[in-house]
Amino acid sequence: MSSISELFNRPRFVAIVALLAGLTLGLVVAWGVWPVEWTDASAEFLRNELQVDYLRMTVDSFNLNHDEALAALRFQQLGAKGYDILQQVKAAPGKQDPNALLAFEQVLKQKGLDNPLAAPVAAEPAAFSLVSIFIILGALVAVGLVAGAAIWLLRGPRQGAELTPAQQAVELNRNLEKTDYTVAGQEPPIAQYVTTYVLGDDLFDDSFSIDAPSGEFLGECGVGISETIGVGDPKKVTAFEVWLFDKNDIQTVTKVLMSLHAFNDPSYRSKLENKGELLELAPHRQVVLETQSLQMVATVADMQYGQGPLPDSSYCERLTLELAIWPKS
Repeated sequence: MSSISELFNRPRFVAIVALLAGLTLGLVVAWGVWPVEWTDASAEFLRNELQVDYLRMTVDSFNLNHDEALAALRFQQLGAKGYDILQQVKAAPGKQDPNALLAFEQVLKQKGLDNPLAAPVAAEPAAFSLVSIFIILGALVAVGLVAGAAIWLLRGPRQGAELTPAQQAVELNRNLEKTDYTVAGQEPPIAQYVTTYVLGDDLFDDSFSIDAPSGEFLGECGVGISETIGVGDPKKVTAFEVWLFDKNDIQTVTKVLMSLHAFNDPSYRSKLENKGELLELAPHRQVVLETQSLQMVATVADMQYGQGPLPDSSYCERLTLELAIWPKS
């Protein structure tokens, strides 16, 4: 469940699913709900028995209106098969008036249409109507757009292209191998997340849902910016808040991870102490947060201080935390 939820939190994945769903729906509507209907087809494309009936009706019509030009035009609608159809009608006239058939044949002789060599050559049937051609072209264009969008969305960053801080964080999260707690004989956590801050991500504030294996919502956890140092952009983060919310508890537990400089500065300690327990940031440090029914271990998986005119070890260039949650028995 959590892996599926993570997929749908990725804009690229959602965009591809939306494009494929739209294309599928469009094809279903075009071919299933409103399919192409063929109308006004020439008699040369009818089945043989229908062509015989067509010629019989043509003879009967000529017997009534004596319009020779119309009779010849209707006969020509049968194309190259006209002569063979005429022979079939003559061989089995049925209820056909023999005199009417004879008069009709005389008209064909006068028009030079009474032999197979003189009969008009049937045009090749059009494979698709104009509407069908537009539908197919539209579908091909849609497929091309979907394929192009998928390639563009799924391809890695272009060579030489500069990633945003948020994109850098995603790459770092993807490449980090999560802790396998079972190696140490511990129960695997019910939820395990990785979050990374990179200098320049001034809106950094990650939160995650905690769900039981059954799918029941148990709470939430997350990491956000707590305090900065200095002025100007980007913000120089000197402290982070790690928090755990339990739906069965009355409060959210928070701990503050501070840079070495801020941790040793009384003014920062005084400013932040009301937010929660103050702890110094250090590589591989583990911080435990407990509520009534949940326990979370936040591990400093990777960190790097920034370099600049500010005091040493005063703000983070990069910080990666791994959050692992277990239910309390």
